Amino acid sequence: MINMTNRWNLEQNIQSTFSLVMISKYLKLIKYNKSSVISVFVDFVSGSLDYRRRFGGGRSEALAKAVGIKGNYFPSVLDVTAGLGRDSFLLASLGCRVHMLERHPVIAALLYDGLERGYSDPEIGKWLRERLTMCHCISQNVLIKMKFAPDVIYLDPMYPHSRKKKATVKKEMQVIQELVGLDEDADELIKYAFCLAKKRIVVKRPLYAPPLGGILAQYKITTKKHRFDIYRPLIY
Repeated sequence: MINMTNRWNLEQNIQSTFSLVMISKYLKLIKYNKSSVISVFVDFVSGSLDYRRRFGGGRSEALAKAVGIKGNYFPSVLDVTAGLGRDSFLLASLGCRVHMLERHPVIAALLYDGLERGYSDPEIGKWLRERLTMCHCISQNVLIKMKFAPDVIYLDPMYPHSRKKKATVKKEMQVIQELVGLDEDADELIKYAFCLAKKRIVVKRPLYAPPLGGILAQYKITTKKHRFDIYRPLIY
C-alpha cells in the first residue's frame, strides 16, 4: 500500500478488505473477495471512456441533451457528486468546462490520479486541463460559500436500493457502493443547487428510483437504464 495519508487523510487498516495501490502507473482500489480480486481505477486516456469519446453519440447522447449543449453553447457544469468522473469527462470532451466535487478521500485520490495522467497525455492533455478540474471537499460546504454560479449543477448520487428488483450494477460500482455507502444527504444537495445554478439542475437517476428529495422534475430525458430529471433554478 502506498502512503497517501498526508494528502488525502487516509488511515491504514490491516483488517480492511480494501487496498489502495500503485500498479503499472495506475492508482488502483483493490477489493479482495473470497474467490476474486476486483480493481477500480480512473482512466481518461484509454479504455471504455476513450472509446466512448471517440465513437460514442457525442451531442446526441442523453447526457449532452440533459445539460443543454446546443450549437455553440457549452454550459459550465458543477458536478457535486463526481465519483469516478465519467460523465464529467464526457461533458468536458464535448466542450463544457466542468468542475468536480468529491468528498470521499479514496475516490478523490483515484480521480486525481486519473486527471494527472490525462493532463500529461499529448492528445487530450491540453483541453482536459482547461475543461476538467476537481476539488476534494464536502459539496454542501462549497455550495453554501460559492460565489460563482455555474450554468448547470449535476447530481448523480449513489443508486438507492430497489425493493422490487435488484439493480444490475457492475462489479466495480458494487465495490464503490460498499466503500462509500449511499449518498444520504443527496436530498439536501438538490435544495442548495436550486439556489445556485443559473440555467438548470440535472439529476441522474435509475428508472426505478423516485425523484430526488421527492421533487418532481419539470421534464425528463429517459434512456433504457436511467433517466435525467431536469429542473429550473429558483433565482434566475
